[in-house]
Amino acid sequence: MMKILPGSPEPLGATCDAEGVNFALFSAHATRVELCLFDAPEATSESARVELPGHSGDVWHGRLPALRPGALYGYRVHGPWAPEAGHRFNPRKLLVDPYARALCGPLRWDAALFGHDPADPSLPSDSDSAPFVPRGVVVDLAAALPRALRPAVPWSRSLVYECHVKGLTQRHPQVPDAWRGRFLGLSARAVIDHLRGLGVTAVELMPVAQTAQDAHLAALGLPNFWGYSPLGFFAPDARFASGSRGEQVAEFHRMVEALHEAGIEVWLDVVFNHTPEGGHDGITLSLRGIDNASYYRLKEDDPSRYVDYTGTGNTLATAHPRVRQLVLDSLRHWSALGVDGFRFDLAPVLARDPDDFHGESELFEALREDPLLSGRKLVAEPWDLGPRGYRLGAFPQAWSEWNGRFRDTARRFWRGDAGALPDLARRLTGSSDVFAWNGRGSRASVNYVCSHDGMTLEDLVSYSRKHNEANREDDRDGPQDDSDNWGVEGPTEDRLVLRTRGRVKRSLAATLALSHGVPMWLAGDEIGRTQRGNNNAYCQDDETSWVDWRVGAAQRRFLAFVQRAFAARRANAVFRRRRTLDGEPGHVAVWLRPDGQPMQTADWQDPEARCVAFRLDAAAADPVDESGRAQPARSALLLLNGGPGARAFALPDAGAGARWRLVLDTACDTRTRRLKGPALRLAPHSLVLLELEAGA
Repeated sequence: MMKILPGSPEPLGATCDAEGVNFALFSAHATRVELCLFDAPEATSESARVELPGHSGDVWHGRLPALRPGALYGYRVHGPWAPEAGHRFNPRKLLVDPYARALCGPLRWDAALFGHDPADPSLPSDSDSAPFVPRGVVVDLAAALPRALRPAVPWSRSLVYECHVKGLTQRHPQVPDAWRGRFLGLSARAVIDHLRGLGVTAVELMPVAQTAQDAHLAALGLPNFWGYSPLGFFAPDARFASGSRGEQVAEFHRMVEALHEAGIEVWLDVVFNHTPEGGHDGITLSLRGIDNASYYRLKEDDPSRYVDYTGTGNTLATAHPRVRQLVLDSLRHWSALGVDGFRFDLAPVLARDPDDFHGESELFEALREDPLLSGRKLVAEPWDLGPRGYRLGAFPQAWSEWNGRFRDTARRFWRGDAGALPDLARRLTGSSDVFAWNGRGSRASVNYVCSHDGMTLEDLVSYSRKHNEANREDDRDGPQDDSDNWGVEGPTEDRLVLRTRGRVKRSLAATLALSHGVPMWLAGDEIGRTQRGNNNAYCQDDETSWVDWRVGAAQRRFLAFVQRAFAARRANAVFRRRRTLDGEPGHVAVWLRPDGQPMQTADWQDPEARCVAFRLDAAAADPVDESGRAQPARSALLLLNGGPGARAFALPDAGAGARWRLVLDTACDTRTRRLKGPALRLAPHSLVLLELEAGA
């Protein structure tokens, strides 16, 4: 028997101090809550089970004076088994605390994980799931977390680098063996030097909260590599740490501090739209057994079934006050660990009440008003599977959004598609047609050509179709990318094909670097990372998903080009304008035909038009950035030829005492070409950047 006191209903989770540990769990419909303690991660049953004596409103709580950090725990929650009313309580199931600061032990798939009887789903299962479920770890947060200064990089100076902790570091030869694939790997000097060499200001980490394997992956014997299946909303994933008894918290924070010291922010990809418990026939791990009717969106006409706007079988009920609190508390927790920003997976789900998306939802209002979170960078993935699920441009003023239209348009233009030129012009200038309606500037548009979801840049120019056979779903998963193999499917030694692929890659990279908005780069694209045509490698924890740092001469040249392209962006404020160009005098931004004359309506309407020049005057730039720091600007001229043939461009007059200087030319790895005469010939599928400078 253990002595347990009533304790406090706040805060939720396991909170320790010098006098013991307080436990608090929300459940509006439970009748009893038992706290289960374990001696070791491998223990198949609890060493002690005590009933939480406190019950304040909808929170069950208790305090164990003798307990210390490192203790392992879980819950058994009693209540009605009534799926037809939305209740799925089953005390035979050990439940993970959604507020656990760390989790210990793997999820091991077994029939005992199901809360229902597989033979008769209307009945509860009588199998004990404790041997197969991870345990929560009591963590003393106050003991281990010094605070480093945040970089606080202005949006206009941001370059985001999307990466996976293991994918980026697993094969890096200069990362210590014990750090590879882990949080500490991202703190390695070689990794940080590489990021700084690119000009990266923020790493956007794919999910690092404790994840669980999905049912269909378990059946296939494949891992959940990406981690978009959160089991612990507060717990750094033990996959990325050297131990699992709380070490992951300290190691996560060490990584954050190392990146902050290098001037690099840390953003997290967070998932608050679903859990791994699946649909009505899924398992019971946590929320389903704690309070199914509160945590999940259930169908009104049949509460035994779930609303599924995520494609995973369930949708979290973020309109419920306690679920909303879970989201906010989780974000505050990660912020306290040093996180600077968040990218929200399937973000429209968070603002559906009940079905329609509301940009001024209570959750969004709470984020805007929270004194801690209002200072964090917030980025939406602006689509889900609900009604009118593509909501690009619909988010509130404080938000930025992944701009899928930028991705699609850039790919199609450089592939040579007909009719892509007008939309490319809008994407180059910050997508004001999408974001300006509520006063947001270009920082609302997070521009990208490639992300984790789709082909890598190398594969985008090497494959005409996806090759997802390794996922064992008969190649049905993953969308079809706007890709082209340029003559040969996959790897080749054909020099002509390789030259074309190189030009297109450089043009895509330069387009991203020189467009208004916030550029996001996919990890490894700068050194030619390939997934061999797999555009949905979510279940490939192998060389398919790990960055190969063994680079040859061609990869080194491309890396140098990418570095130059982003350096050109940093050096010239005309590419980092915060306001839209709407309403500016016509001479500030001018679109020109290859003959040097202004583009006319008929030119924009010509579906075969694939060539354009864009002159942007230095007066278009913001004289200072958001922090008041002065920034230099020079007039620039972008020449774009998205067609299959070479084109001559007439250069506009530079003016008295000035000349055009070649900065980038995607037709070659280097910038050795010199300007001769009043015209410049562009290779097919190439881009040239010129800047105005005073004459000698």
